[in-house]
Amino acid sequence: MEIERIGSIKNALGEGPLWDHQQQRLFWVDSLKGCIYCLDQTEEVTHWQLPQMIGSLAVVTEHTLLVALQNGLHFFNLQSNALTLISDPESEQPATRFNDGKTDRFGNFIAGTMGITIRDRALGALYRLHPDLSLDILEPDVIVANGPCFSPDGHTLYFNDGRRRILAYDYSPTGPLKNKRQLFDGNSHQTSSDGATVDTEGNIWTALTGSGEIGCLSTQGKLKNRIKMPIPLPSSVMFAGPNLDELYVTSISDSGNRRNEEYDSGGLFRIKGLDAAGLVETPFSQD
Repeated sequence: MEIERIGSIKNALGEGPLWDHQQQRLFWVDSLKGCIYCLDQTEEVTHWQLPQMIGSLAVVTEHTLLVALQNGLHFFNLQSNALTLISDPESEQPATRFNDGKTDRFGNFIAGTMGITIRDRALGALYRLHPDLSLDILEPDVIVANGPCFSPDGHTLYFNDGRRRILAYDYSPTGPLKNKRQLFDGNSHQTSSDGATVDTEGNIWTALTGSGEIGCLSTQGKLKNRIKMPIPLPSSVMFAGPNLDELYVTSISDSGNRRNEEYDSGGLFRIKGLDAAGLVETPFSQD
């Protein structure tokens, strides 16, 4: 196994890595600074500055992204920098912003919100945006929305609601969440988890931000592997590369409530040699 830092970019709050398999490029964001980054096949980095904080994104087309910003969900044109508002479900709640999000296996976009500074109670929710741009609430009781990801067949949703745990739900692309259960308790392992993804075997890979590690969980929630990172605050993970067998890891130098001044903190990292591979992420399917 090999862990290496990619480039020299230092994010405040690196988050939301997403592999665009069709275009062979990796997107990620600096949530706090409202910036989107893109690493291409030659490891050149392009970036776009947005006018507000960003939590996550999804690919729509080669030149269009779906972005979850502080003030709602938007389409973003990579060529013109134009933002087009889709929905701002918490427009009456200035104390929240969108955070982690991901498409399900059927082309819907799942994204949740969080309290920007308030973390002692649930101000956020988990939403689903459908291809017809209708929006529904999947989970109303969220402190910080982290790590939504799906089983290979798409019928199990994994999600961290900000309570140092990973939940699992039975999932259908049009119906409500069912059979809510706790899969993993970070407190039992002296850690907490953040962003997550799933491999071809159904294992859940997650950034164990509470202990500076990457963890691999079985579908039963057993912690199968812990990989120590060279920085204390890894934030999210995504399988990428032509064979989807490289795990990219974002990290934090200053999230607003957690800071670390080590040189590599806030960097983008790549882990090779894990003997695991990810799944192609589904683009958002706009009607």
